[in-house]
Amino acid sequence: MGIIVVDLFITLDGVYQGPGGPEEDTSGGFELGGWQGAYFDDESGESIGAGIDRLQALLLGRKTYDIFAGYWPNVSDEEPIAAKFNAVPKFVASRTLTDPSWAGTTVVQDVATEVAAIRDRFDEIHVIGSGDLTRSLIAEGLVDRLNLWVYPITLGAGKRLWDEGFVPTAFALAEPPKAFPKGAVQLVFEPAGAPATGFDMGAEAPLA
Repeated sequence: MGIIVVDLFITLDGVYQGPGGPEEDTSGGFELGGWQGAYFDDESGESIGAGIDRLQALLLGRKTYDIFAGYWPNVSDEEPIAAKFNAVPKFVASRTLTDPSWAGTTVVQDVATEVAAIRDRFDEIHVIGSGDLTRSLIAEGLVDRLNLWVYPITLGAGKRLWDEGFVPTAFALAEPPKAFPKGAVQLVFEPAGAPATGFDMGAEAPLA
């Protein structure tokens, strides 16, 4: 069985919307897109690229899929990321999409039942962005690794991963944190079951 890895670029206040450009995702009136670029450096780029090199398939939510499908097929395969994304099998979670335009795409209508079978077919499936899908996958116990690039900026608006209704989950560090020259930090977590609560910091044991 392979693993499902979520790759997410996120601000300190938990916003993941529109990191790549001003027009990438303006839904909800979001006007602060393109916030990742000021913190990009060669070292963080190499780390992001290494993850892309390892992936064997993409699993995307509908919104992220539409963004990717409108961009990457139009980029020359001389660009390594375009070559990778255009070549690998792609899965999009959607109950309404019937005729995906991006070659190599399969529609997933029932995340809870279909994704587990997909995971058996590849060593690494990566979810990029796709916050709604990520929340569903975590709720179903289908995320094996949460790969966060955290950027030293707060936006105060935009889509957040940890929104109201997120399933309470504990995570454990899977790799030592990596800090990059312009301030971004990479944190890699694995789900670790239900969170431990009820601790009294003045006592030696958790409260019953």
